[in-house]
Amino acid sequence: MIGQGERRGLTVPITFVLINAEIGGEEEVLEEIKKVEGVQEAHTVYGVYDIIAKIEAETMDKLKEVVTWHIRRINKVRSTLTMIVVEAP
Repeated sequence: MIGQGERRGLTVPITFVLINAEIGGEEEVLEEIKKVEGVQEAHTVYGVYDIIAKIEAETMDKLKEVVTWHIRRINKVRSTLTMIVVEAP
């Protein structure tokens, strides 16, 4: 069985993206994020950020594409903070 973050012996970039949405747009942004390929989980959270999304991508280039061209371009997304996991359990 292939573990989380691994595909055929290769390490797959796992990333958490923290997202700020426009006031009142959180649920709309959450629903759009859940449709993005590579998004494994997405949740509304309390605190400095509004949404957290877990993303898995086959390569760093694919990860960049998901964050830059899909998540950041969703209407009502104000800002993002991307955190790439260095070591997965």
